[in-house]
Amino acid sequence: MRKLFFIGLWLLAPSALAASQPDPFPQVAAAYLVEIDGAVVWSKQADRPLPPASLTKLMTTLLVLEQDKLQETVAVSRAATRETGSRLGLKPGERLRVGDLLSATLLQSANDACHALAAHLAGNEAAFVALMNRRAQELGLHDTQFRNACGHDAAAHLSSARDLAILAHELLKHVPILALTSQQNAVITTLAGKPYNLTNKNALVGRYSGALGLKTGYTAKAGKCLVAYARRDGHEVLLVMLHGQDRWWDAVDILDLAFDHARLAH
Repeated sequence: MRKLFFIGLWLLAPSALAASQPDPFPQVAAAYLVEIDGAVVWSKQADRPLPPASLTKLMTTLLVLEQDKLQETVAVSRAATRETGSRLGLKPGERLRVGDLLSATLLQSANDACHALAAHLAGNEAAFVALMNRRAQELGLHDTQFRNACGHDAAAHLSSARDLAILAHELLKHVPILALTSQQNAVITTLAGKPYNLTNKNALVGRYSGALGLKTGYTAKAGKCLVAYARRDGHEVLLVMLHGQDRWWDAVDILDLAFDHARLAH
């Protein structure tokens, strides 16, 4: 019943839904949903700065892809191996390709892989964060400020749903991104042949029809975060969710509503 009710509201006045109608997802702190043509279907507090957790890694990924050095070799620094939270367990001095570390960053949300990439591309993490903030300014991400490359909670480490949607669209211009984020599992190896098994933390991929990525995130301060991108029946939907509670069920409901709206509106 809720689904049919909100399909009707979207068809009548999609741009005004958030302001004029009851909130269908009150447990989601901020969400921003767009079709591929950029039309906003539903939004809530889209400009509210909130901790983005590992959605931060989307900017790290963008800088990696823009440098187009996926075949370069990275020597893992000791600082990278000291990362906390989600990580692979990389050892100092291990050597891996940039592209493989990027897979670990996106699928496993591995902070040691993310840090290793940042240090490789800019010399150290602090210098890389400066590049992240410069690129954010260039993209017009007015509610975004990064304090680290991986998404740890930190004072003033913030972004908004609208900014993250802009960032996601910029990433989608790069052909390799969906090939990476649409994998359920992958195996990467060091140059010496040591394997690391990766599992995609995005529960939609492989389970929700058309889901191709892009990134999940969680910290105690940020809550459950998600940037979801899916294609179905010739339509493409992007969802950004910050500080969600029932992340996966909400994402399925919102994506279903968006595809139903796209189907009925064309």
